[in-house]
Parts: sequence; C-alpha cells; structure tokens
Amino acid sequence: MSALVIIGGSDAGISAALRAKEVDPSADVKILLANNFPNYSICGLPFYLSGEVSDWRTLAHRTVEEIEKQGVHLLFSHTATKVDPESKTVTDLDATGKTHTTKFDKLIIATGAVSVRPSFAGILLPGVFFLRWMDDGFSIHRYMIEHHPESAIILGSGYIGMEMADALTRRGLSVTVLARSGRLLKTLGQEMGYLIDNELLRHGVRIVKGIAVTSIEKTGKNLAIRNSQHIPIEGDMVLVATGARPETSIGTGTGILTGLQGAIRVNRAMETNIQDIYAAGDCVETWHHFTKKYTYLPLGTTAHKQGRVAGENAVGGHAEFAGSLGTQVVKIFDLVMARTGLLENEASEAGFDPVSIDHEAWDHKTYYPGATPLRIRITGDRRTHQLLGAQIAGCYGAEVSKRIDLFATAIFNEMTVDSLSHLDLSYTPPLSSPWDPVQMASQAWIKALGR
Repeated sequence: MSALVIIGGSDAGISAALRAKEVDPSADVKILLANNFPNYSICGLPFYLSGEVSDWRTLAHRTVEEIEKQGVHLLFSHTATKVDPESKTVTDLDATGKTHTTKFDKLIIATGAVSVRPSFAGILLPGVFFLRWMDDGFSIHRYMIEHHPESAIILGSGYIGMEMADALTRRGLSVTVLARSGRLLKTLGQEMGYLIDNELLRHGVRIVKGIAVTSIEKTGKNLAIRNSQHIPIEGDMVLVATGARPETSIGTGTGILTGLQGAIRVNRAMETNIQDIYAAGDCVETWHHFTKKYTYLPLGTTAHKQGRVAGENAVGGHAEFAGSLGTQVVKIFDLVMARTGLLENEASEAGFDPVSIDHEAWDHKTYYPGATPLRIRITGDRRTHQLLGAQIAGCYGAEVSKRIDLFATAIFNEMTVDSLSHLDLSYTPPLSSPWDPVQMASQAWIKALGR
C-alpha cells in the first residue's frame, strides 16, 4: 500500500485525493488541512457575505462525510511546517501545538495562495480585513453583525474587489473602491472597462482611481485612508483585496524550485524537480495551452484540473495537464463580464498579428420578452484567421458564460474565426437566434477584414 500525503485541502488537494483513490483504491491517502474546511468554495464567500447565500455550509463542494467515504483521511487543523525529501516525511503542528511526523511515498503540495499584504501602516487595525479563506469570511460576517458598519472601503479592483463591492452594497453599506491603476478589473481589456465603471456608479459605488495608499489610520469611530493625493476617504471598515501570491513557504529548504511570482515550478505531469513530490493549484506555475509557456494564473477551475492530474500520477498514472486559457467570468450587480484566450496586447506579445472587433447582438430573438444586448469582442490573427481570444459583456441571465465557454472550446481546439459559423449550435427563440451571437460576431470579424 503506497502512502500519499497531500498538504492542503482546498480545490487542488481534494481533487488530487479523490482521483488518487479512483485510480488506486488501495492507496493510503492523507490530507493535512491547516483549517477545518475541506473543499469549500472560496469563490462563494462574497455571496455568503452579501446574504444571497444564507448558510455558509452550503459552500462545501462535498461534505466531510462524502470525502471520507471515498477512503480519504482528513487531518483537521494540522499545519505542515516542514518537508524532508530525504526521509520522505512531513512535520506538522496540530491545534494543541503538538508536533506530528508523517511518512510518505509520494507527496502533493496544494497549499494554494495567500492574500498580498501591503507594507503600509494600519493593515492590522480592527476593522481591516482580507478575504481568502473561510475564516476571513467569518471574521467579516461577524464584524458586520456586531458593529453594523454603514460604509466600507475596498482597496483593489480585481475580481474579489468587484464582487465585494456588489456584496457590501447589497448589505446596505456605502462602498468606495480604490484602484491603484487607472482602470478596474485589468484582466479584461480596456475596451470593456467602462462598462464596469458604469455598473458600479449606477449602484452608488464611489470609484477613486490612480490612488496610492500610504497608511490606514483610526480616526474616532472611522478608519481613514491616507494617500499621496490627500483625498479624504473614510469608512467603518476596510477590505484589502490587492491580489494573491503563491503560498510556497513549505518548500523552503527542500530544494524545490520556484519560478514566476515565486510559484512552484512543475512540469505538465505536475511533478516538481524533486522526485516523488508533486504540486498543484494556486501555489504553482500554470502551463498556458495557447502560448505554450508557463504563467501564474490562479483559478479554481485550473486548480481542480491540476489536482486531478497530480493525484492520478502520484499513484502510478500517466496524466498530463492540458493547460489553461485563463477563461474567467464575473458577475457585478446585473453585469456579467467574461474572457478567454488572449487580449490584443497579449496576442501581440505572443507573436501574432491580432485584429479585434466589437460586435453587439441580442442574446435571443427580440420578439420574445426580455431580450438584452451582448457586447462581444473577438481577437483573431490577421493572416491565419486563428481565433486568439474573446470577451463578452451582458446582463445577468443572458447566458454569457455559455458563450464564453463556446469561444474557449474553439480556442482550445485551434479553430479559426471563420469556422465558428459552421458550428451546429442550439436554437430556440427564448435563448438564442438561428445564428448565435457568437457566430454573428465571427461573421462581423470576417467582414471587417474585407472577406
């Protein structure tokens, strides 16, 4: 019986464990969890904090009983502190401070990422929060229940910042978003950015761009954001959502190599440079399916896939991670924004000759009630017509995610923009048109090139 130890019980860790047991039911699989929340949807925390999800327990992808029923041993509140590749042991501390040593034949590091903590003063003041793990969510929820804040300041304009601007507004708070750069949600193209601004402003969210925070200070009952522009900004609570970095401290001193942004280097079998040690999830570099290069791209969907590959290979399989396209979607109030593949500037950097067009089409036939416009941006290569990337903006309920997934599938399979018109897509008037908006946009791209 082989002993597989997994450090971390979020998306990648649980996915690895379950796949390992599928491939080799006799494997002894143990997961060391630093907390008590295995396989919880961290992406669901903003919706719990908004009140849209009433019970945090429903955020579990699987219950503890469902995981343990598969033969996986969960060790709760066991924080791994050291890995010794030579003796093949992991040392950890439990909740009481007691030290344990666990032997392994194969090891998977799935420690995820941690919130980036700015170095300015005041980051540890009461009322200042991060949002990465379940305990973070509980702390915010408890603070809102006990202190009844009326206003909140969000530092950062990425996915968490945007979703929490929505969530806290729904809770009745007055929200201010501070963006260090000149635009929001930079993972989307600049051409779509104004839609996010408009949606936030429409719901009363204040936006302050190009601001450099120098400190957070307590001023009476409020928290004040000191900044280089000397703009007065005060609120009852502050959420710091300035990004995430890979959590790789467990590899210190082991000889495990790190690369981009300090993430663990792995091959497509999810193997590190140390024999019998694998890694997966937000703590590793990610193979980009389209550019054929490694990048740092922490996404829950990617973590599940990488974990599955690592788990299979750790018990004797021969799986390979196919790579990510960075497919993402976010809901901000009534607006849904999505992307896949490369933005135009990314395509240029990758050596393509990109051409992008914007096209607007109704999400379904207008004679059926409720039709709303979709804005679609397609990027393709001028010479080969290869589809390089796509972005979509639309109303909640307009099947934006279905259509970005269609683009993602086409890019993954190296289709041309022209070939999208040949796809046999479903149609009924309440949901689409005989030519789906994706196909209409592809035809507009071809027309723009004079074809």
